[in-house]
Amino acid sequence: MAYIKVARVLCLLIVAALLSVPVVSAQTPAGVPTVKRTVAPNVRPDSGVEMYKAYCAACHGADGKGHGPAAPAMKVMPTDLTVLAKNNGGKFPVKNVEDILRFGSPLASHGSADMPTWGATFRVMGDEAITKMRISNLIDHMESLQVK
Repeated sequence: MAYIKVARVLCLLIVAALLSVPVVSAQTPAGVPTVKRTVAPNVRPDSGVEMYKAYCAACHGADGKGHGPAAPAMKVMPTDLTVLAKNNGGKFPVKNVEDILRFGSPLASHGSADMPTWGATFRVMGDEAITKMRISNLIDHMESLQVK
């Protein structure tokens, strides 16, 4: 019986960790910026704009340029999402962005492990079809942010 209780507590802790999202940075008494993590809100999966605001803008900024309010607390500045196509020969790297959203990225140039792996978080919020919808709509919104 105690084993079941411990397993339930561990599951709840894992879910809470998966649902964490960085929010506006705060400063320690020494003036060093830090990131406060909170539970990711369950935003409508059919709105890439709303999901971007809720899940991405704190770090990447409302304009996608990587200057969100939590960015100063990051070890590596967040990626400028507006130049993904430009940096990929003029073609938006859909598969690469999808993989980063689903599985995270080990590349330092992406920004480090500070970025949540959204695929795991989204799977907790709904089934695989809803997860795919969320990722697809987020990608569509990020593609709309590209510089011309």
